[in-house]
Amino acid sequence: MEEVKRKGLNEDWIAFWIGLSIFGLGLLAFFGWEVLGWAIKTNVWIDIGKALTPVSTTYKALPAFGSLFLTYVFILVFMLIASKALDADLKKFAVGFTLVFWISYSCLIIGHFAYIAAIHTDFGKYGITWSLNLTGEAGYIVALLAGLVVGNFFPKLVETMSEATRPELYVKTAIVILGAGLGAKAAEHLGMGQAILFRGLCASIEVYLIDWAVVYLVARTVFKFNREWAVPLASGISICGVSAAIATGAAIRARPVVPIMVSSLVVIFAVVELIILPFMSRELLWMHPMVAGDWMGLAVKTDGAAIASGTIVDSLVRAKAAAAGTVYEPGWIAMPAVTSKIFIDMFIGIWSFILAIIWCAKIECKGEVKASMIWERFPKFVLGYFLTFALMLAVSMSSKELLKAAKMATGQMDNFRGIFFVMTFFTIGVISNFRKLWSEGFGKLTAVYFLCLFGFIIWVGLGISWIFFSGMEPPIISGPSLIVR
Repeated sequence: MEEVKRKGLNEDWIAFWIGLSIFGLGLLAFFGWEVLGWAIKTNVWIDIGKALTPVSTTYKALPAFGSLFLTYVFILVFMLIASKALDADLKKFAVGFTLVFWISYSCLIIGHFAYIAAIHTDFGKYGITWSLNLTGEAGYIVALLAGLVVGNFFPKLVETMSEATRPELYVKTAIVILGAGLGAKAAEHLGMGQAILFRGLCASIEVYLIDWAVVYLVARTVFKFNREWAVPLASGISICGVSAAIATGAAIRARPVVPIMVSSLVVIFAVVELIILPFMSRELLWMHPMVAGDWMGLAVKTDGAAIASGTIVDSLVRAKAAAAGTVYEPGWIAMPAVTSKIFIDMFIGIWSFILAIIWCAKIECKGEVKASMIWERFPKFVLGYFLTFALMLAVSMSSKELLKAAKMATGQMDNFRGIFFVMTFFTIGVISNFRKLWSEGFGKLTAVYFLCLFGFIIWVGLGISWIFFSGMEPPIISGPSLIVR
């Protein structure tokens, strides 16, 4: 959907201000005012009655549906302000958004069903013996599938929701909020061993200097995609999936359909990786546990799936090592996965800025490059991402008490990020007509993604993890070292 400009506003700026408003409200938690604590939290569940709770225990007396309804009204108010700025039909937008919200959130609840979402370490908690291990991010897949069904078989419903079918607005808002959570995580993990931190930084740079360039060349030379398609595709496959594809697509002014289609592939392939790679790590790398952990951070392309895969590997590798007589301290194997993923995410905004300059200087504008040209092209919502990240990092590094408060505050903000993300994937499906997708080259996109991910990126990530983490071992509780030197 094309952006409608009014009084200098567009979806980039609107996402910037909505994300920053939610961030600002969340910051009040530092002063003891949990003004977002009533927001709905979706839990992994066996008993549907326990699926929903307010995010803060301060509001534990609030009924789950009351929390959910307040969350709906809260976001609706922001979206109505946005629709007014975009000259949308307010009544039609309100009706459409209501449908988008409730269908999307229903998908998120389904995706949190324990047999779908529970990871290996939590089976006992839910009294189950198996699960698809997909984490709550499975809700995004359910939403995408639901959107595809609506978009291809219910044209009247598509028309009713058309004013509110704005996946770019939703995902850009989510990215602004994402910056805050990453800032708190980065501050938390600065306290890790310096070796893990440094090696994680070096390993993540590999993603930008090797993977991106190779995927871009494959897309351009082998599959003959133009630059508009090759850039978001390279970013989505090699960097951080959805956020990177959207941010870099905006930097080069790709049509909205381009990063949106790439984003749908990112989530689908991340699920495949989450199912396969942790068990490969257990069998191939159990005697090199830190390599196994970092591999997940470099190979799996969404935040939730990457961190979940690191957690699963931590459990699987420790169990196999314990059977051989070595008991590792829990949590350390997952640390490289988290560290590498955080560093990869940190550079998304920088990479978008670099691409904006390149596209202005060499591809489109050419000639003299003025600061105003770069400013006009640069995706403004990425400024929000930078701002929320930097502020939360600075605050969180000040003291342990502030870091604890930051984790609580960002946890409350993050609920809204998850809701905006699930609405993104539902509306991606709604606008994705199968015939149109195929004519736009969806089959070729899938081929590029599969070839580059499983033919190159996963194995380069393994090699980089081996270079930087081979020879490192988690703290041992008991037993001999298992590292093969």
